[in-house]
Amino acid sequence: MSAAQIEVIVRDGGQQVRLAGRWTLATTSLRATELADVLGRAAAADSRWDCLNLEAIDSAGAMLLWRAWGRALPLQLEIKPEHWRVFERIQIADHEPRATVAPVSPLAGVVAVGSGAIGIGRHLADFVALIGQFGLNLIHVMRYPADLPKREISANLYKSGVRAMPVTALVGFLIGVVLSYLSALQLKQFGADIFIVNIIGLGIVRELGPVLVAILVAGRSGSAMTAQLGVMRVTEEIDALSTMGVPRGLRLIFPKVVALTIAMPLLTLWATAIALVGGMVSAQMQLDISYGFFFQTLPRVVPAANLWIGLAKGAVFGMFVALVACHFGLRVRPNTESLSSNTTAAVVSAITVVIILDSLFAIATRGIGLPG
Repeated sequence: MSAAQIEVIVRDGGQQVRLAGRWTLATTSLRATELADVLGRAAAADSRWDCLNLEAIDSAGAMLLWRAWGRALPLQLEIKPEHWRVFERIQIADHEPRATVAPVSPLAGVVAVGSGAIGIGRHLADFVALIGQFGLNLIHVMRYPADLPKREISANLYKSGVRAMPVTALVGFLIGVVLSYLSALQLKQFGADIFIVNIIGLGIVRELGPVLVAILVAGRSGSAMTAQLGVMRVTEEIDALSTMGVPRGLRLIFPKVVALTIAMPLLTLWATAIALVGGMVSAQMQLDISYGFFFQTLPRVVPAANLWIGLAKGAVFGMFVALVACHFGLRVRPNTESLSSNTTAAVVSAITVVIILDSLFAIATRGIGLPG
């Protein structure tokens, strides 16, 4: 492989620069600084450039010459047509108009706030429409039970409920152990060991159980629902269903919402029971409270109304997690960036909605289920 060569011939009528060899990345990369210095000294306004002896030239070698020429073709240049096309492409790319930066408007902050408000309004309008469509589908199924998508509901029950049991059991047990351990450290100081049953029972049955399960389901099943609908949007399967006359609301959204509304109270009951077991084990180890005392005291200090409140929370949380997941899944545009961003937004929004609903439940049921 012949290296890049530069020969400068000085005559009375000026100087001539002859280039030979292969001006490619492989031959110029190690000598780029040296070649640039020689070309810079050889470049002059009256120089004649003889490039007819070039064996090959690529964009790397052409850029060395282009910079030495002051980013413009010299007036006296002899070059082969196939090599000329390389410099022609560089000249066109180098003289493309630069993108202008728009000046920052003094009302940019107002515009940003207004755009955000409009976006939130559109989200709320689409979400309300989705809830209305679910209500219409529910009325339709009640009038025509044969149209109930039993298989879809059963499949979503298995994926959202049965498969979520191991992780909810693990998290519930650990939360019960942690809550019992931390409570025991404080109650020991005041000799109020027996009140650990009150703390664990009310905390887990009424609040921690439903909220933790809802957050786990939002991250696990909610994201899966959004991704499934998003992929169907990307691959245009939803449009194909509409073309065939299959109602997307009844076949795609309704089964997910119904399944998660049914599965969430059951998962809440399951996680609450496991969390109470974890708290009971930790209380026995830390405070030497027997299992029999725990079982006898729990129904007395935690009225049954708390259990019904927890199950009601689970059902409402499940319904809204599924609705939020479906809402963002239907908003996915046919590209992967939109799929990832909407999946993330679905999980964050679902958790936010769960916390808001839990606050509303706390206000609405503040006088229910508390021991006298």
